[in-house]
Amino acid sequence: MEVVSLFAGCGGLDLGFRRAGFNVIWANEYDKTIHETYRRNHPQTILNTSDIRILHEDSIPDCDGIIGGPPCQSWSLGGKSLGLNDERGQLVYDYIRIVKAKRPKFFIMENVAGMISPRHINAFQSFLQLFRDAGYKVKYELLNAADFRIPQDRLRVFVIGIRKDISREYFFPKVRRHKRIVLRQAIGDLQSAPRPYCLENVVQKEEIISNHDYYVGEFDEKFMARNRVRSWDEVSYTIQAQAKNEPLHPQAPKMQYITENKRCFVAGHESQYRRLSVRECARIQTFPDWFYFIYSDIRDGYKMVGNAVPPRLAHSLALSIKDFFIAEYAKNV
Repeated sequence: MEVVSLFAGCGGLDLGFRRAGFNVIWANEYDKTIHETYRRNHPQTILNTSDIRILHEDSIPDCDGIIGGPPCQSWSLGGKSLGLNDERGQLVYDYIRIVKAKRPKFFIMENVAGMISPRHINAFQSFLQLFRDAGYKVKYELLNAADFRIPQDRLRVFVIGIRKDISREYFFPKVRRHKRIVLRQAIGDLQSAPRPYCLENVVQKEEIISNHDYYVGEFDEKFMARNRVRSWDEVSYTIQAQAKNEPLHPQAPKMQYITENKRCFVAGHESQYRRLSVRECARIQTFPDWFYFIYSDIRDGYKMVGNAVPPRLAHSLALSIKDFFIAEYAKNV
C-alpha cells in the first residue's frame, strides 16, 4: 500500500511504516533544517518542502493512506497551550483538508496528550467530526510508548480513520504486558564520552556511533524545579524537542529535593549531571544507529529526535493497519 506523509519531520512514522511493508511514496516537511536528514534516511521517498498552507491537493499523489503529526506546541500543556489561537494549532485543518481531498483508505494523525485535555477537548472533538463529515470512521487512543517496548514514558494521542465504504471495524493494537525496556538496555553500551556543544557549529563526521553530541547550555529554573534523572533500571522521561529540557544521563544520582518546586544536583557529583546526547535520545526513541541526523546547530538535532514518533511504536500501529486490510481483502476474495 502506498502512503503519503504530512508534517513528516525526520520520518519516525515513515520508518515504522516502511518496516511494516508500506511504500512511503511522498512526504511534506517545511522546516529546512530537517530536509537533509529526511533525504539521507528516506532516499526512496519524494520530499516536498512547500508550506502546507499553500500546498494544493493536486500536487499530492493519490495514495492508500496518509500519516503525520501536525505541530504539537499549540496543544502541549507545558507551554502556552494556545490551541487554535496559535497559527501552528490551525495546521490541523490543513491535514483534514488534504485527507478530505485525497480520500485515502486510512489515515493516522498523532499529537500530544494535551490535545484531549479539558482545555482543548472541544477543539479535538470538532476535528473528529470534520473527519467523520469527510467520510471516515474515526477512533482515537492515548498510548504510552513504554507499553510498546520503547524505553521512555511518552503519552501521545493517535487518531486513526478508516474510510466508511470499508465495512470492517479497526481496533488499536492491544497492549501486551511485558517487562519494560529500560535505560541500561537502550544506552548502556554507549561508553564513549559524548562531545559537548552549546551555540557553536557542530563538527559532524560519520562514525560507528554518530550524533553522540550533547548540549551544555545552562540549566534554568524551570528545569531545576523537579528531578530529571531516571536510573539505569527505569525507562526514561519523555524525550523532548528542546535541547535545554532533555532528561539527564542515568550515571548521576537523582536530584536532591529542596522545596516543592526546587531541586539541586547532589553535592560532590555535579560533574555527572549532563543531558542525554542526541544519539542516546535517538536510541531511546528506537531509531537505529544507521539513522543519521544532519545538523550544524545541536538544538536542531534534539528537535528532530524529540518531535518524532518512535519508529517502534509506528511499526506496531502500521502492522495493525496492515493486518486490518489483509483481513478486509481476504473477506472479499
